[in-house]
Amino acid sequence: MYTSPVSITLGFHGCDRNIGERLLAGDLPHLRKSQNDYDWLGHGVYFWENDPQRALTFAAEQAERPRPGKEPISEPFVVGAIIDAGHCLNLVESASLAVLQDAYELLCETHKKADLFPENHTDPNTGELLRRNLDCAVIEALHASNIIRGLAGFDTVRGVFMEGPELYPNSGFREKNHIQICVRNTLCIKGYFRLLKEE
Repeated sequence: MYTSPVSITLGFHGCDRNIGERLLAGDLPHLRKSQNDYDWLGHGVYFWENDPQRALTFAAEQAERPRPGKEPISEPFVVGAIIDAGHCLNLVESASLAVLQDAYELLCETHKKADLFPENHTDPNTGELLRRNLDCAVIEALHASNIIRGLAGFDTVRGVFMEGPELYPNSGFREKNHIQICVRNTLCIKGYFRLLKEE
C-alpha cells in the first residue's frame, strides 16, 4: 500500500566507444542483454543507477583486463539511458525480498534430484561475492515461475551491490558500492543519450 515504483531513473552503461556511438547514431536498437550464469540480477541489460563515473570505471577496468567471450573494450565510453522501471523487482524493499526468498525455496524444490546446485563464488583475495550463480538462478527461476503461473513479469530488477575495500578502517561502506538496475524488458528504456562534458 505504501510502496511506489522506482519510476523514471537515469542509468549509465560502460562499453566500448564504437558500441556507444553506434547506439547513439541509431545503428543499434539497444545494448546487448547479458546472459551469463553469474549475472547477479539475472539476465538483461545492466546499468549503474545515477552513476556515470562508476560506469566509466567499469569500462576502463574491462579494457585493462579483457575476458574471453566478451566484446573487447579499446576505448572506454559511457552511454546514458532514461529508464522507466515499470514492474520492478526492487531488492531494497521488504516485499521484493520476500518474493525472492520464496523463489529460492522453489529452486531448491526443483533441484532436489539434481546433482548440481548453483552456488555463489567468493573472490579468495577480497571475500566478495563476485560470481553470483546462485542469485542468478533464483531470479531466473522467479521469472520462469511467473510465466508458468500467468503472473505479470518483472520488467526490471534493482539491487545494491557492496564492492571494494573498506572506505576507511572498520567502515560499513565500500569504495565501489553501487546500485544497479537490470532491464529485462527493453521497452522500459525510453531513450539513450550522450553525456554532457563537464565544464
